[in-house]
Amino acid sequence: MDPLPLLKDLVATNSVNPSLVAGAPGEAGAAEIARAAMTQAGMDVVMQEAAPGRANVIGVLDGLRPGPSVMLCGHLDTVGIEGMRDPCTPRVHDGRLYGRGSQDMKSGVAAMIAAAGTLAPSWTTGRLVVAAVVDEEHESIGAQALVRQWRADFGIVTEPTGLSMATAHKGFAWLDVEARGRAAHGSRPDEGRDAIVRMGRVLVALDAHDQALRAAPRVGLQGTGSLHASRITGGRELSSYPDRCFLQMERRTVAGEDRAVVLQEVEAILARLRREDPEFEATASVVLARPAYEIDSSHRLCRTLGAAIARTGRSGAPVGATFWTDAAILAEAGIPSVLFGPGGAGLHSTEEFVLIDDVYTCRDVLADVVRSLVSS
Repeated sequence: MDPLPLLKDLVATNSVNPSLVAGAPGEAGAAEIARAAMTQAGMDVVMQEAAPGRANVIGVLDGLRPGPSVMLCGHLDTVGIEGMRDPCTPRVHDGRLYGRGSQDMKSGVAAMIAAAGTLAPSWTTGRLVVAAVVDEEHESIGAQALVRQWRADFGIVTEPTGLSMATAHKGFAWLDVEARGRAAHGSRPDEGRDAIVRMGRVLVALDAHDQALRAAPRVGLQGTGSLHASRITGGRELSSYPDRCFLQMERRTVAGEDRAVVLQEVEAILARLRREDPEFEATASVVLARPAYEIDSSHRLCRTLGAAIARTGRSGAPVGATFWTDAAILAEAGIPSVLFGPGGAGLHSTEEFVLIDDVYTCRDVLADVVRSLVSS
């Protein structure tokens, strides 16, 4: 099965996550394309609603003989398209396909469905589950719904890894920080207390903490923790002292760093600022946290995938991914998982592309490793 026409159709369909961008269309259009492609590939297809109007598409190949089960998983949603030129027009140039979601990760979805199409005519043993899920770019409600009903012995998440086998990735935590001041007329500094200026102190302290995190010893293939300020708002009008300033920040985590650790770090910073200025007021809370993940590279899944990659002339050695993925959710549900997908560039940027040859190679490697897993 050729993945390129499917990839073009998926990129041409706006599937910006509505939880990230108000009014965005969500995954319904892309889900219908995935459903039709899985049906064409010879799979039995189930639509699983993760939220109203947002359904996972699950294709299944069941053999006549019992055997191991393999799950291939990828997400249909994308981040926003602001600032992009023709984001939903798939453009092919110099061996690359451009467009929102081309790398992250409609190429992986197209490759895994095409791999199923390659396998379907001769499928005899075990089960293959191909899951195109919703909402990975926000809270992963799709993957969470998936693992409530579906299980497998092995999982491969087709996130973009440049055709390397990623056996580890970082976690993350999203935090809200609120600095409080005192509203007053801009001409009366003795009465006002500037919440934005006070948040500036928080930002300076967070920057220093980020540098310390990144200078710490690396943790396996996950690397080091880091943080950044994501969004900041505050103030009411030009001639008034702002009484509130709100910061949303993200902390990338490695093994041993959970939501409690992250919150303690930020609260320690706020406590120090209060000691330096008794009038300083600020609070922090964790909105969402996801764990870092790693699978032992000696696991059968890793050895089998590594060998399949090596048969293409590439290195099958394990690497780490900087981003978080649904592999952590699959693993928590008892499905040992790795990452493997095409290469490209422009994740979450205004110019995104995937290497077309990589999409075909990804399809072929996925078909190879699934055959190996279910036949041995």
